[in-house]
Amino acid sequence: MKNEKPLWRPTAAQVRAAQMTAFREYVNQRYGLELADYAQLHQWSIDELGPFWNALWDFCGVLGDKGKRLVEHEDHMQQCRFFPQARLNYAENLLREASNSGADSDPALLFVGENGATTSLDYEQVRRQTAGLAAFLRQCGVGKGDRVAACLPNMAETVIAMLATSSLGAVWASCSPDFGVAGIVDRFAQIAPRVLFVTDGYFYNGKVYEVGEKTRAVLRQLPSVKHVVFAPLLRPASKPPAALPSALPWRAFDDIISDSDNPPRPAFTRVGFNDPLYIMFSSGTTGPPKCITHGVGGTLLQHLKEHRLHTGLRPRESLFYATTCGWMMWNWLASGLASGARLVLYDGNALYPNATRLFDLSDAHGINILGVSAKYIDALRNARIAPRRTHALSSLRAILSTGSPLSPEAFDYVYSEIKQDVCLSSISGGTDIISCFALGCETLPVHRGELQCRGLGMAVEAWNERGESAQGEKGELVCRRPFPSMPIGFWNDPDGAKYYAAYFSTYPGVWRHGDFVELTARGGMIIYGRSDAVLNPGGVRIGTAEIYRQVEQLAEIDEALVVGQQWRGDERVVLFVVTAAAVTLDDALRDKLRRRIREHASPRHVPAKIIAVPEIPRTRSGKIVELAVREVIHGREVKNQAALANPQALTAFTGLAALAED
Repeated sequence: MKNEKPLWRPTAAQVRAAQMTAFREYVNQRYGLELADYAQLHQWSIDELGPFWNALWDFCGVLGDKGKRLVEHEDHMQQCRFFPQARLNYAENLLREASNSGADSDPALLFVGENGATTSLDYEQVRRQTAGLAAFLRQCGVGKGDRVAACLPNMAETVIAMLATSSLGAVWASCSPDFGVAGIVDRFAQIAPRVLFVTDGYFYNGKVYEVGEKTRAVLRQLPSVKHVVFAPLLRPASKPPAALPSALPWRAFDDIISDSDNPPRPAFTRVGFNDPLYIMFSSGTTGPPKCITHGVGGTLLQHLKEHRLHTGLRPRESLFYATTCGWMMWNWLASGLASGARLVLYDGNALYPNATRLFDLSDAHGINILGVSAKYIDALRNARIAPRRTHALSSLRAILSTGSPLSPEAFDYVYSEIKQDVCLSSISGGTDIISCFALGCETLPVHRGELQCRGLGMAVEAWNERGESAQGEKGELVCRRPFPSMPIGFWNDPDGAKYYAAYFSTYPGVWRHGDFVELTARGGMIIYGRSDAVLNPGGVRIGTAEIYRQVEQLAEIDEALVVGQQWRGDERVVLFVVTAAAVTLDDALRDKLRRRIREHASPRHVPAKIIAVPEIPRTRSGKIVELAVREVIHGREVKNQAALANPQALTAFTGLAALAED
């Protein structure tokens, strides 16, 4: 791997023009340093936490009162607080009227629905609608610290509702309308929202899904909700459905804003850097979802760093991420407004009506940064789609991938069949930090199978079983120094016990994230999957991604899931597969799978059992749920199946608690 040529390398001109280069030069001049490259900049950023985040604040022009103290308790991760005296507002920074941000006439939001419907708003229109909605929320009694929730598609109204909420210093939480009643209630009942935003339905894979009756069932179980706002998608001009007679239609205040001779301007309530902004929810596949609470300043600073420095996002560029409002990538996408970008919002199946839908959007709307999941890239590769032959993609300069490890073969596919001159950045972090531990950098080369770098300010290491930092070895992803986007806590966890148990119980004082990774000599990172799903046959730790990579090369297999099963005092590897159409899992195919895994991974990776199932269970953000399947095959109950997009898929595994021996 050391001698592999990069798949992509920036030109000297691109490096000179990069915002990462400008920031490094800014730091050198400000602090009298001579940092020569990214590696040195990264080392300085984790050695000097206060000066680094202070420089980032100023470089990005954050609006607010910073205060004199940069960081306190920096040697204690749980007690650490950045900018403890600062006062700022998240929405103010996303909607600021400055030369380096969104001017009034610049495009801000472009919504494209699966059915082809579009909505386009410039920054002035977004500011006016945000101000009008904020005035309504204020009349509803919403203020600092109050919770506002939404069960909405990924459309313009959702972003505006979030901006209005955060402009008041209130707290936002959202999920996708495809969640079931129990899944929505399990999340929102814990945080007791005062206002709930709802819709009439959504489109997916060419089908229409009405949600009026489901919403009424949800409201019966959310007594804290005093006001309901209805933002329609299926029939944009419609009134609230009969199931929601007391809901206020979106047009009620939208018309007032549009007709006013003196349109309102947003008024922003500045709050503390560590006051709550977002409540995010864990997948909740093994219990009630955790309510992960993120602060105003930490979220803003992290996203500014990742957008401007690592992704190179600039004013008037178009940023896209295929996401729902139940995934943290929606929150990450929304912060692109702070860089003056246009957000391209899409709701529906990214592969409908054809596999090139997102590339159609890229050409039609000039997308510069295209964000997708690794699963989406695999689907294109398996379908042998070649966008470089059918699309211009002239505006596209970066492709981002997350959700699961991106295989080396998927890297090859992007450069051979999508576009050669593009920075492919596999990024990894999670809901827990609402940002990334490792991601891309437009000044660094791209090597197959590797994330380009660890994020600035993130003291990420791979620790072996002895708790030692190791390079070139597989280990636990840890972060040994604090960072601003650590959760400020879990909702309803007053003593912090659940928060501590989630991240610090394995290595006291050090964040353990739960990923199995390797740091390479050139500064990149390879991800092998979740460490809580690591296989351990014969006492040898194996990453599940190593098996998936080999299985996915076979055209006979559409999807797979691998778990470890306790068996006669040891653990054995069990592989579940969904075969392609007209393919039967027989002994010949099992032998082919085992042979490929043995030859390209190791004999330890070879499954003891290979079993066909009709479908693989997934969370609503598309991640396979290895832990839930592991519980089922051991005869244990999966407590919160409402967290799954397809809970019926578990049925095929329930009879396998006592798998027959070969």
